[in-house]
Amino acid sequence: MAKVRAQKRAARLAEGQARRLRAERRENRRRRVRALFRPRRRGTGRISPRRSRAERAGIVLVAVALLFLTWFYLDSFPAQLAITVLLLVASPALIVMTLDRRTR
Repeated sequence: MAKVRAQKRAARLAEGQARRLRAERRENRRRRVRALFRPRRRGTGRISPRRSRAERAGIVLVAVALLFLTWFYLDSFPAQLAITVLLLVASPALIVMTLDRRTR
């Protein structure tokens, strides 16, 4: 009886050791592959980007639409230039006021 238990224990230990060895090899392989294909870190230095992709696309589309309408419908060059400069100067403040996520 004792010999049978000892044999079973030895088999369990050998199987456990083989399982640990396979897991260790698999983890080493994964670590090497991850090191080869490490993604580049891009970002703002914050946890999440300041604006989502949809917000950025909306900002660009609205700005381009306003510039197109200005240059297409106004005939006066000084007026076109003034509205373009106004858009470039005022857009950062308008974006912060409308899309800022902070609540008071």
